[in-house]
Amino acid sequence: MGVDEPVLDLREARVWTAQGAQLLRAPGVSWAARRGEHWAVIGPNGAGKSTLLSLAAATRHPSAGAVSVLGRRLGRTNLWALREEIGTVDAASTVPAWLSVEGAVLTGATGTVQPLWDRYGVAERARARELLALLGCAHLAGREVGTCSQGERQRVRIARALMPAPALLLLDEPATGLDLPAREALLGALAELAAARPDLATVTVAHHLEDLSSATTHALLLRDGAVVAMGPATETLADGPISACFELPVRVTRQDGRWSARAAAGWRAVRPAPDGAALAPAMATTRATGSPVTDGTSPVTDGTSPASDGMREGDTKR
Repeated sequence: MGVDEPVLDLREARVWTAQGAQLLRAPGVSWAARRGEHWAVIGPNGAGKSTLLSLAAATRHPSAGAVSVLGRRLGRTNLWALREEIGTVDAASTVPAWLSVEGAVLTGATGTVQPLWDRYGVAERARARELLALLGCAHLAGREVGTCSQGERQRVRIARALMPAPALLLLDEPATGLDLPAREALLGALAELAAARPDLATVTVAHHLEDLSSATTHALLLRDGAVVAMGPATETLADGPISACFELPVRVTRQDGRWSARAAAGWRAVRPAPDGAALAPAMATTRATGSPVTDGTSPVTDGTSPASDGMREGDTKR
């Protein structure tokens, strides 16, 4: 792929199930992410975040529209070969508890669960130790994975995903379930990674703004399978767009490059009317203008938060 070509390029991408559930609905998601950009994908449960991430990971095809990953269009390329160039981190993935931490990271070089010891030479072992050091886990190299804390295992998973030197790193709720020290260690490691790999693009799915690292450059907000807003993080992670995304009057603050969000005082007394008139002013303004935040490079999308389109109770999407 060319240097200026997006690592992710979605054009009116839609996804639905055989039962008719609209996971990413019309008009579809149009989104471009480039080298060195660090995107956050934010939204409530059922917004379509994991569906969007599955397109980026080349594990799902769009039902309509076009998706290109690392310059290759899904449906016209070898997906197995493409996935080898994408780093994915999922807290639900398992690593054999008996493996040493260094051994677990080495399996990233072969893309296997079990180690293939004859495939790991001096260069691979040196890279594994380098990545562990970068993520603050050098002291864990000889430990068994099963003796590590959840936060330590999460950083080990990131090191493993980086073994093949991917151009794109996808993180699915990496801070979920971590206590405060573990979360801070993880987010600090992600910020250091961004500084050490200026060409790396990342996409982090999260429910909470507090789970985003200070390296976050852009954000995409989803609700009910549609884009509410996208663009530079400093503009998108703000009161109006976040309030529209969660249909709740929210106050967003930023300190030392990190974001936090809370419901506005008295929010329980707010009962949004069908047209959103009773929502917080910033939220109502966002809906009234219908103008999502964009950075000038991502295609403009409809800024409204659409009502349910064919979704039935029990249909789920993340």
